[in-house]
Amino acid sequence: MVLEATMIVVDNSESSRNGDYVPSRWEAQSDAVNLIFSAKTQANPESEVGLMSMGGKGPEVLVTLTTDFGKILDGIHRTKIRGGTHLTTGIQIAGLALKHRRNKAQRQRIIVFTCSPITESEKDLVKLAKRMKKNNINIDFIAFGDLEPESTKKLEVFNENIKGGDGSHLAVIPPGPSLLSDHLVTTPILNGDGVAPRGGGDDVGGADGGGGGFEFGVDPSTDPELALALRMSMEEERARQEKEGKAKGERMEGIPEEGQPLLNEQGEASGSGGGNGEKMDEDKKEKGEEVKEENKENTEEGKKGGGEGADKMDTA
Repeated sequence: MVLEATMIVVDNSESSRNGDYVPSRWEAQSDAVNLIFSAKTQANPESEVGLMSMGGKGPEVLVTLTTDFGKILDGIHRTKIRGGTHLTTGIQIAGLALKHRRNKAQRQRIIVFTCSPITESEKDLVKLAKRMKKNNINIDFIAFGDLEPESTKKLEVFNENIKGGDGSHLAVIPPGPSLLSDHLVTTPILNGDGVAPRGGGDDVGGADGGGGGFEFGVDPSTDPELALALRMSMEEERARQEKEGKAKGERMEGIPEEGQPLLNEQGEASGSGGGNGEKMDEDKKEKGEEVKEENKENTEEGKKGGGEGADKMDTA
């Protein structure tokens, strides 16, 4: 999977208060940010995601590049809705944040949410697009809300001028009863090389027990709490098994070996029954000595008996 550093730029202008998306434009963005983070980090654990806003008095970096999902959540909760947007300035700051990434092997990508009218001129946007392309930065736009045709056209021109080998995408999502994150799943932004497979019959995960390509068979965008609980449970079980394996190894080290070497120090054969063999040899030796003693006694008695018989014959 592609190793990427991704900066997510959210639109926290007054336009994000609108309720034409469930439950609101801002909450819809928050859910989509969670989905993007999960997709990027599941595709490659070393990929990092940062977060910044472009509304209010000016753009603000909320979270630098990280793999900690808790920091992303904290950044979202700290964001306040106010003012208008600063699109070009926000993209430039996001580019600087990517430039200072720790792992230079990571590919650079910026994902921009916009639901406000775009006040920048088309000329300025084209100039910015060419600069970002020169710096090998891909930019994805997620345009939602009731955008004017002029704003949509500006985004299309920007996208045409920045398209590169890895692709920069533009997703225009109209208002509707469905969640913004549900629409986002079907776009190239979450179906490119830099994200984990998400459903479909051709995916490897899709043939793995009907899980639809999601980890543990649960879509983190629809039920993030269950997905997190399952992941924590798996990590705890893995840690428990490792602990038991380590303890078992220590117990095995303390148990002496039952078997004996094939040869002893004198080069003689030995084994697990060596003690019994030595005892049997001693018993045989003792029995042999007893047999010798009996034979000796019988010989002496025979000689003695032969002498008495000779004396009797002489007397006769």
